[in-house]
Order: sequence, then structure tokens, then C-alpha cells
Amino acid sequence: MATTTTTGAEKRLEGGWFQRFAWAALGWFSLGLLVWLPFFYVALRRGRPSDWGAFASFALYECVTLPWAVNSPAGDGDPFLGIAALLTLLIATVLLLFAVFDKKTRPVPAMPAYGQPPYQQGYPYGR
Repeated sequence: MATTTTTGAEKRLEGGWFQRFAWAALGWFSLGLLVWLPFFYVALRRGRPSDWGAFASFALYECVTLPWAVNSPAGDGDPFLGIAALLTLLIATVLLLFAVFDKKTRPVPAMPAYGQPPYQQGYPYGR
């Protein structure tokens, strides 16, 4: 089920490599605390159910792991929490770099008006 605009065109969210790396770096530099933010941005902009599902899963991850880290009885740290955090960051990075944003498309050249012959390159002095 694709989200369409009022004109019937599917909503697209094209992103270049710089934007993809910037969103992925946000998750790593915040130590996983803001990993949900890029998926929220994509869900708001494009509005597909799969985008909202990705946002909900990363928001649920944050709501579970943050209290888990605060209430962990282990003094040195919980190894399962560390593995879950690294695995989640890797999954988010792969999704942001290769799956979430649409590939850029080339603009379609304008067609001549109806009744006008298309421009033909060739012998410039007529036939």
C-alpha cells in the first residue's frame, strides 16, 4: 500500500549519501539514545505504514533499554544490554544507508506541446 498525494503520485523521500550518513551518525554519536529520530522524520515526511512500524520498533527499543540500563543490578554493566545496543545501532545504520531513503531519479525531459514536431538533430540546412 503506497501513500499517494492528492494528485495520485506516490510520496518519495530521496536522500543523498551525505544525508544518509548524517542520520546514521546521529544514532552513533548519541550512543543510541536518538536512534528513533531519523525513523520519525521519515515517517512524518512519507507516511507509509512500514515507516511508522520502523519508528515504533525503535521507539519501543528506547523505552525498554533505557529503564533496563538504569535499573540493571550489574555494577560493571550488562553484557546483554551492550549486545542489544550494538546490534540495534548496526541494524539502524544498515536501514538508513540502504533501505529507508528512495534512490534519486533523473528528471523526465519535457515533451513538446501537442502538434509540434519534436526537435530532430541532423542536417541543419533542410532537405
